[in-house]
Amino acid sequence: MTKSTSQENHADIREGVRALCAKFPGEYWRALDRERAYPTEFVAALTEAGYLAALIPEEYGGSGLGLSAAAALLEEVHAAGCNGAACHAQMYTMGTILRHGSDAQKQRYLPKIASGELRLQAFGVTEPTSGTDTLSLRTTARREGNDHYVINGQKIWTSRAEHSDLMLLLARTTPREQVKKRTDGLSVFIVDMHLAASKNMTITPIRTMMNHGTTQIFFDDLRVPAENLIGEEGHGFRYILSGMNAERILIAAECIGDAKWFINKATTYAKERVLFGRPIGQNQGVQFPIARAYVQMRGAELMVHEAARKYEGGGEVGPEANMAKLLAADASWAAADMCVQTHGGFGFAEEYDIERKFRETRLYQVAPISTNMILSYLAEHVLGLPRSY
Repeated sequence: MTKSTSQENHADIREGVRALCAKFPGEYWRALDRERAYPTEFVAALTEAGYLAALIPEEYGGSGLGLSAAAALLEEVHAAGCNGAACHAQMYTMGTILRHGSDAQKQRYLPKIASGELRLQAFGVTEPTSGTDTLSLRTTARREGNDHYVINGQKIWTSRAEHSDLMLLLARTTPREQVKKRTDGLSVFIVDMHLAASKNMTITPIRTMMNHGTTQIFFDDLRVPAENLIGEEGHGFRYILSGMNAERILIAAECIGDAKWFINKATTYAKERVLFGRPIGQNQGVQFPIARAYVQMRGAELMVHEAARKYEGGGEVGPEANMAKLLAADASWAAADMCVQTHGGFGFAEEYDIERKFRETRLYQVAPISTNMILSYLAEHVLGLPRSY
């Protein structure tokens, strides 16, 4: 993939992604969905084309593109009826190493991530008892001598763990009661996922309503080399914040792609489906919900573009990233509901792919952050309202 940073040239990226996705039609995704299998061939094709290295600088073998280009890429994946959830984390997770890792860590990992030799797709943050309250996590990393940390605890909803060579792990290195600020005392580590073959790390798949490859992971005295600590001990929470904003913008772009897929599917069907001697799309009762879904999608799309632009400019992007995620998730879910309604009973038939995409896009009302948490953040940090409990 050639380097291109201008909005105009994203058309080249979009065209290339569409051509790649055409090789992976609905039949491919249906078969995987039935078996809850990982789309190995699809991920390999994206890797070979250089798309998963889009955000890695050229000096490390990547394309050095901006976030808006990556957003266009993932949007097209979803607009084509495919799903980027199997690999999208590789695009933003590596940012923690890039921004805060040592020179040795960058040289060791980034070129291999860019080439596909290594996959960094797992992000160990959420825990059963803390959920989105990241500062309350209980997984601990205890320094043992000069060479190692010892990890104990549990992570949940750690997607792609079984299909990743590396994981970024957030763990507590200083007890919460001993830190001055709530955001202190957390550290980020690079974990070799091949250690799952040992008794010290156990990965257990979680079967969900969609094919998402998510897991829970148990750590029992897992030894991690001290050289795998990213940045300074105790500052890990701020290291992952920028990555979280990138994640929200990119997943918002995926939601825009989903919405476009649903709208196109419904529009085509409404033109072709004839009842009582005329296409159902001639009825305002069918037209208006499709048009409303389009309006919602376009409004959310503009917010995603604004968030990506501001992220690339290096400014504070928390409000925009969260609003983009909220609006796009709402738009994709509204479009999904409209598409099922437009198709009637056929919307529930596997061969139309609507029910699969319907299940997939529902996730984004909840993950990687729920819409209610976004509203709470905006109320407190943007509008200045009292912190809710």
